[in-house]
Amino acid sequence: MSKLFGKIASFFRSRNLIGVDKAGNQYFTKNEVIDGVMKEKRSVIFKGEQDPTSIPVEWICWLNGQRKKAPTPEEMIELEARRERVKLNVALLKEKEEQEKKAGQKITRQSVSTGKVEGPNLRSFIRQFPAASMKGDQHGDASNATDSMRNAEETRKEKTVPPKVKQQPESSEPAGSGQSFRPGTWQPPT
Repeated sequence: MSKLFGKIASFFRSRNLIGVDKAGNQYFTKNEVIDGVMKEKRSVIFKGEQDPTSIPVEWICWLNGQRKKAPTPEEMIELEARRERVKLNVALLKEKEEQEKKAGQKITRQSVSTGKVEGPNLRSFIRQFPAASMKGDQHGDASNATDSMRNAEETRKEKTVPPKVKQQPESSEPAGSGQSFRPGTWQPPT
């Protein structure tokens, strides 16, 4: 029983009060020996309910060790004032945006005429497709026509290849632009 009382008493004696935040939460440090190394433990005692959302960001960073020094009261006041300025700026921007939306709605309402509304122009939509594809039985003819156009294009490209390029010896290394690629033709060098 005395060991338990001793641990509790040492817990309260070895704590150092570092600071108090706006909500009344108290922040402490305690030096402990862990694995033969003296380490600083940081803790908080909540005022009232244990509500972690009541801890300011600066104190959270200090508790987690992201800050070496605890935030000062002056720093906390300055940051609180900055947060208030940001809230005011956000409110002003929202108000300005709402006014712009209302002004934009008035303009669009004025420009809308009450005349007859027409549907989409289907004739111009149908003209986009070739005549061969419009006939139900000639789908094959349209694909044959596109194939012949591709073949003609390939022969034209072959004619325009300079003779120096054609005379180069073939390499065992993969090379090409992708148009001349044939699956399964390349073998790794041995």
